[in-house]
Amino acid sequence: MDFAQRYRIVASRDRRFDGLFVTAVTSTGIYCRPSCPARTPKESNVRFYPTSAAAHEAGFRACKRCLPEAVPGGPRWNLHGETASRALSLIGDGVVDREGVTGLAARLGYSTRQLGRLLHAELGAGPLALARARRAQTARALLTSTPLPIAEIAHAAGFGSIRQCNDTVREVFGVSPTELRARAPRSAGTPDALRLRLPVREPFDAAGLLAFLAARTIEGVERIEGSRYLRALRLPRGTARIDVDLGGGPPEVRVRLEDLADLVPALARVRRLLDADADPAAVDAVLGARTPLRASVRSVPGIRLPGSVDGTEMLVRAMVGQQITVAAARTQLGRLAGRLRTTTVPDALEPFPDAATLAERGAEALRGPARRIRSILDACATVADGALDLDGDRDPAELRAELLERPGIGPWTADYLLLRLTGAPDVLLDGDAAQRAGAANLGLPWPLGAAGEAYAPWRSYLGMHLWRAAKPAPSGGRP
Repeated sequence: MDFAQRYRIVASRDRRFDGLFVTAVTSTGIYCRPSCPARTPKESNVRFYPTSAAAHEAGFRACKRCLPEAVPGGPRWNLHGETASRALSLIGDGVVDREGVTGLAARLGYSTRQLGRLLHAELGAGPLALARARRAQTARALLTSTPLPIAEIAHAAGFGSIRQCNDTVREVFGVSPTELRARAPRSAGTPDALRLRLPVREPFDAAGLLAFLAARTIEGVERIEGSRYLRALRLPRGTARIDVDLGGGPPEVRVRLEDLADLVPALARVRRLLDADADPAAVDAVLGARTPLRASVRSVPGIRLPGSVDGTEMLVRAMVGQQITVAAARTQLGRLAGRLRTTTVPDALEPFPDAATLAERGAEALRGPARRIRSILDACATVADGALDLDGDRDPAELRAELLERPGIGPWTADYLLLRLTGAPDVLLDGDAAQRAGAANLGLPWPLGAAGEAYAPWRSYLGMHLWRAAKPAPSGGRP
């Protein structure tokens, strides 16, 4: 978008664009989200920045009225597969806090200087400034949503000290942490069970997400209670229990952590699971422009691409689900998790077994062709020894090539893993029986071939509509 397009968005106060850029006003020294209800500033006083970190670097502070930090992050597909996108996701996952800029650069295969130049060019700020902005966002959310003391908030947000947290909050928001908390509604939750709302762009198909997850829950790892999705997950410093309410409106997340410093990666994984940073208006505009999808898009606006919180779990889901029904795959995965379960507490959830445990003991519970079982165990061993990296921020094409080199992993398995693990927006599963049935029900040819180009770059979301249209769902892995 050029300056004129962005200025028209600001004048219209269209909140669908919140998070895509921020608007800084030179006459006030403040930056806002595009939908800020304040009077539209003069064009000559406006500066646009791609991220809040870039606005901070330029000397602007956050608006106290529209709270630009409390919006969805920039959609990952804007730069998906590029270094800047991967860096932004890793920073959001707290990598800079744990490993420093050197560790971030090493993960991306760049020198720290090269990485700094690239991020400045793409996002308007370097890795430290982006990490600082992320810490400020987390601190604001905790100050306004929880009763945690400032010392614990500083630790959870990734600050090195209380003073650093106080100084950053004052600089970014123009008020002290105490003042920021005093202006917020009454805090909710307790220190051992944090409760936060996740900002998402609307429309948001919460019911569709819940139905998709409900059909694939692994017993002992996750479960559904009404409109709530509960699960355990493994984090850098320990395990966590999450409880996501998808009953309507912005998702509300309750988190129990062993270490508060894991809050940032926990929320990052939940956002990825819910595809919370998608731009539904952009997706629906392309999919709904063609007659075959128009009715489906109108009936389910804001459809989401369910993600993953654990790379190893997603790999095993995909490999177990080859050429069997969703129900059969769910049974096998539940048996596997139950056999390798370590807790003796009834009904307690625990994370899916790690790669090393699966490689060593998975044969005790896996059922099916011996060749497939060997392939699953070998793949888990490769993940355990670090030869296969299942980081969700990896380049999809690079990861796909590595997966296809593995025995027992064909195009469907590799593509399904990309779709769920990396959130790749333009993957269509040509070999999927359920998507083929959905296409037939919607009057689409199969395989789509050249006709599918009309739905690029959102063919992953097209696939979600096809799955929904496949009633009843035929046999075919979609675990």
